[in-house]
Amino acid sequence: MYEQYLKNLLEPLRVYDLSNASLGGAELYAAGTGLDTLERQLEIAEREALVATAEGAGLDRTEALFARKPAAVTTEQRRLAIAALLQIDGDSLTPETIDRTIRGCGIRARAIEVDTGHLRVIFPEVAGVPEEFEQIQKIILDILPCHLAVEFYFRYLTWLECEQAEMAWADIEAAEHTWESFELAVPPEA
Repeated sequence: MYEQYLKNLLEPLRVYDLSNASLGGAELYAAGTGLDTLERQLEIAEREALVATAEGAGLDRTEALFARKPAAVTTEQRRLAIAALLQIDGDSLTPETIDRTIRGCGIRARAIEVDTGHLRVIFPEVAGVPEEFEQIQKIILDILPCHLAVEFYFRYLTWLECEQAEMAWADIEAAEHTWESFELAVPPEA
């Protein structure tokens, strides 16, 4: 690509032998190859320098700046999690911004203020304890200010929900529930 560019640049002068067999042509080939390699490396460096476009090393290096790696798997989720973590500053202590930051990190949770200085973290899309809860808990506790009391709330089937759904023991036995699967048989949220 750059070899042809250099040849096109010098051709109007009609002073140089630009054929591939000539010394000048070989120099232009070498210079063009070097510039092509440099261009590819610069494209990678530019892509990895921006969180919005990084795919590998750029995300790894940015995540290394945080105490914990975000709970995100895909490249897009990692980008969003890093962007959310980079937004944390001294003004990020309201329940709304804490909630937005937690969700931005790829954690399917919500932070709700119970009362002043007390937050409840719920997992609305998950019944029971979420997978990888230990990692999620560490990330959330790193995000939240240390002066806040934090409680984690896990969703299980309640007796009231059983009564409202008019469940009978025969229905439960027919579904072949174990106690663990029964308490996780939470109805979908409306």
